[in-house]
Amino acid sequence: MAKSKKMARPQPRKTTTKKKPQNAKAAQALKTPEKWKLRLYVAGQTPKSIRAFSNLRALCDQHGMDHYQIEVIDLLEHPDMARGDQIVAVPALVIKLPDQVRQIIGDLSDTDRVLVGLALHEVV
Repeated sequence: MAKSKKMARPQPRKTTTKKKPQNAKAAQALKTPEKWKLRLYVAGQTPKSIRAFSNLRALCDQHGMDHYQIEVIDLLEHPDMARGDQIVAVPALVIKLPDQVRQIIGDLSDTDRVLVGLALHEVV
């Protein structure tokens, strides 16, 4: 007679859930992406486009955005790129966050507005 082997039952996997943060700063840390992907649409090297780029770099450096990538797209050279992000005016900044895409139009000189758009500052 052949002995039958008992097969071990598969154990259920343990799942872990992220705990919800207790304060607003911890909640913001969960929303903040590891690497910011910023896309700045411009139309040539106009003073407004140059100002938008320098304002964006200054904001990123001043407000703790350690890892960021700015992709500048000149619509005079690549007009077809405007369709993908639905660009209607330039300069325009497109921010790709984990759960949404945001767009800010202008030279980015209004710091509070840009910080709200980057989700680094609460709406007051």
